[in-house]
Amino acid sequence: MATAKTGDTVRVHYTGSLTDGTVFDSSREREPLSFQVGAGQVISGFNDAVEGMEVGDKVDVTIESKDAYGDYREDFVINVNPSDIPDEIDPEVGMDLQLHQQDGGAIPVKITAVSDDAVTLDANHPLAGKDLKFEIELVGIEE
Repeated sequence: MATAKTGDTVRVHYTGSLTDGTVFDSSREREPLSFQVGAGQVISGFNDAVEGMEVGDKVDVTIESKDAYGDYREDFVINVNPSDIPDEIDPEVGMDLQLHQQDGGAIPVKITAVSDDAVTLDANHPLAGKDLKFEIELVGIEE
């Protein structure tokens, strides 16, 4: 039987949860996730769990934050003057925005606090600093 190795394009079903059991994502109700092993298309801990699996194998893994979305970084949290927010946006806690960089790139941020003096923007990934659990099933290796 074929074993998933670097360079293979694989299809997996997965359910991702936090260590408290809260599910944050699952492919079970949709098409399997397809990615190339070793190409950096998924978090490193997920990639490492799939490598070496055979079609039909199922595995449960816990991925530490450093091998998932990294540690939560306070330096990714900034305060901006409310006047720096475009007029058409009424900032509210929980709102997702994008900061536009000079090179044309965009950084997704979430508003975490709003006051008369400042709007706090957090550029950390929502799962940064969290250990993640995944149930993974390898359903195919593309030839």
